[in-house]
Amino acid sequence: MATLSHVNQETCLVATLPSTPRGARAARTLTVNQLTEQGLPFEDAAQVVAELAANAVTHGRVPGRNFRLALRITDGPTLRIEVSDTRREFTPPAAPASLGAESGRGLVLVAAFAARWGVDHGPAPLKTVWAEMDLGSPISPDRGFRVPVDRLPVAHDA
Repeated sequence: MATLSHVNQETCLVATLPSTPRGARAARTLTVNQLTEQGLPFEDAAQVVAELAANAVTHGRVPGRNFRLALRITDGPTLRIEVSDTRREFTPPAAPASLGAESGRGLVLVAAFAARWGVDHGPAPLKTVWAEMDLGSPISPDRGFRVPVDRLPVAHDA
């Protein structure tokens, strides 16, 4: 379930999603749709959400419990991404994975795309991994402003 609100000139989307690969894909899709509707760059944010959601469903999954995605867009514009799960004891590692490791590099991508990121604990048993992105200063002027493929207008014959 996703809810969208506009409070104190802040746009907010909160979605509760199943802790499955399908839920992680839905988190990414919701992010792309929300930012596209706001006319904001979405590619980097979609990558950050994909990584955080994948971590939530891989390392933070508790059978029968969902994870939560929250997007907050404030003046600047700044996007705050929050992904919460119920495996408080599994916090992100302090150092990136070794070169030979098969996984463990997702948070390196998050750190590369986000201006700031971190982890908040509580209330028990929640853990929230968050990232903030300054959308007003994309890496390149056109990065992330393309219309998603599934939103392209389709020409109809008369």
